[in-house]
Amino acid sequence: MATVTPVMAGRALEYWLRSYRGTWRASVFSGFLSPLLYLASLGFGLGALIDRGPSGGVAGLPYAQYVAPGVLAVTAMQTAVGESTYTVMTAVRWQRFYFAMLATPLRVIDVVLGHLGFIVFRLLLVTVTFAGVGAVLGAFTSGWVLAAVPVAVLVGLAHATPVMAFSVGRETDVGFGLLFRLVIVPMSLFAGTFFPVDQLPPGLRPLAWAAPLWHGTEAARALATGRFGLWPVTGHLAYLLVWTLGGLAAAVVCYRRTLVR
Repeated sequence: MATVTPVMAGRALEYWLRSYRGTWRASVFSGFLSPLLYLASLGFGLGALIDRGPSGGVAGLPYAQYVAPGVLAVTAMQTAVGESTYTVMTAVRWQRFYFAMLATPLRVIDVVLGHLGFIVFRLLLVTVTFAGVGAVLGAFTSGWVLAAVPVAVLVGLAHATPVMAFSVGRETDVGFGLLFRLVIVPMSLFAGTFFPVDQLPPGLRPLAWAAPLWHGTEAARALATGRFGLWPVTGHLAYLLVWTLGGLAAAVVCYRRTLVR
């Protein structure tokens, strides 16, 4: 991988930040509304029924406190994938922003890291908003939720980098529909967000455990509730970091193959 020059990558990031100035209001509103609806309907609506059951919650927690860290991780994943699918295709096929960047002294690695830096910015906005709303509603009761925010950002990056590698070479957006239907939605539902993975059929559990989202959800839940061990959380974070760095390396290769002619 080429040597990274932060100044050059920062110039690529500057483009995305300037473009965001025209759309930030809508995204901030949705970033507030989404956690509110999730937590109200699932955490407190469905949760009220679960908490009245024989177990009195899930894994020793009220359901709202159990599900909120998982939804935090899912929200980060969905935001990251949204920013690394159609946005990437737009920059290659439709409005060709990437080619305009490469007509300057920017290199492929600068283009990739600049866009990835913007995704980190979006993830921070979304996860901090979610954590704030959840704390106000009582879904997060421990100050350790602050440690869950960077974990959720890493969850987003673990999905963004491989998806960027996938997206940059697409000729059409057909593959995105398959990605969402066959990968993103099943992970959102069955990777430990709403119920423990050990309630899945035995044959499906290894698939859930292999998903980066499960590792992010487990780490975020452990930190947000203050019920964590150092080594389990470290193992989850290491797994997410491997996905992030492996995806980044693949993205640089795929970007260079597509953009350098």
